[in-house]
Amino acid sequence: MAKITFVLGGARSGKSAFAEGLAKKYNDVVYIATAEVKDDEMRERIRAHRARRPFHWKTIESPYHVDRVVSNLNGRAGLVFIDCITLYITNLLLYEESVSIPLQTKRHDAVSSGEMANVTDLLAASKENPKQKQEQILAEISKLSRVCRESGSDVIIISNEVGLGIVPDNALSRIFRDIAGFANQILAEEADEVYFIMAGIAQRIK
Repeated sequence: MAKITFVLGGARSGKSAFAEGLAKKYNDVVYIATAEVKDDEMRERIRAHRARRPFHWKTIESPYHVDRVVSNLNGRAGLVFIDCITLYITNLLLYEESVSIPLQTKRHDAVSSGEMANVTDLLAASKENPKQKQEQILAEISKLSRVCRESGSDVIIISNEVGLGIVPDNALSRIFRDIAGFANQILAEEADEVYFIMAGIAQRIK
């Protein structure tokens, strides 16, 4: 059974650097990046992350169906590194607003067109029903959690803690906050170790 390490913290808390430090003891690392390049700021953030990672790590860009990417690796990596869950949730939450996903899917080869159809089916029915959308996205997170547990590779998962600030002033942000909080609970429950990062300092909480 795989060892699952869950690392979370606020923005610029140092969580990615801490998790990458844990990962450097592995010789064979597959880094699953959930970010999509949609503007110059995100492009620069991704560039900085890439520059910090060891050159021999393999990167798979997968904004959707991360569970299938992990499953398809079939334990061939020493470590699967997933960065990050909050971007993954954002991708699922806002999928119907993006028109560039099919082209990006072809480029990344992370998921097939049939799998993208499943994502469309997943969210299209809930476009006008936030509660249903929340349940469906959390079902995706639960599925990812189970796949990580069954993987033959150790897994490190990064996520943001977004519930410590003020209540957001718009409905979409509140839905996102709720989904992210519940998703973190699901992943923390499954994980063998959980670290919370504050100001660059890691505290093990499980």
